[in-house]
Amino acid sequence: MGAIRTPRGRWIEEGLRALAAGGPDAVRIEPLAQVLGVSKGGFYGYFANRGALLAEMLDTWEREVTEGVIEQVESGGGEARAKLDRLFSLVASLGDGPTTGTTVDLAIRDWARRDEAVARRLKRVDNRRMEYLRSLFGDFCTDADDVEVRCMIVFSVRIGHHFIAADHGGRSREEVMELTRTWLLR
Repeated sequence: MGAIRTPRGRWIEEGLRALAAGGPDAVRIEPLAQVLGVSKGGFYGYFANRGALLAEMLDTWEREVTEGVIEQVESGGGEARAKLDRLFSLVASLGDGPTTGTTVDLAIRDWARRDEAVARRLKRVDNRRMEYLRSLFGDFCTDADDVEVRCMIVFSVRIGHHFIAADHGGRSREEVMELTRTWLLR
């Protein structure tokens, strides 16, 4: 999304913020309207109902965390290691953005535990992410098992490092993440 947000886009972004903060039950029309400083009647100019908003929120998230990220990585050109390096930097810079951040991702994963349709979508997104990682690692790793292990490590670190509270033997988390990155790209 660009700097100028369409009203529809603002509803979606605020919906994703609410989802990240409190799960799907926190995505309610009236509170979103209050945050946006508009009447809830404006909502119905864009969405048939709350379910339509939830679907568009998931569409936006899916597009931005798969094809949106891939397009940004690919636009820089270069060989696979350079693309992976760019991917790692891009994902780190996304941090906790409103539509692609870790909190949204974790909220969708939690939602998927209770909603089969969301679980199917999450599986599609995760498969697309893994497919892209395989294509990059496969360019310089000749062993299919090595490719799969590296992909699994990248994916696990992306999702799980936020849950790890351990110290790193005198190293900062950033230093350990950089060591991991260097190891993966060797």
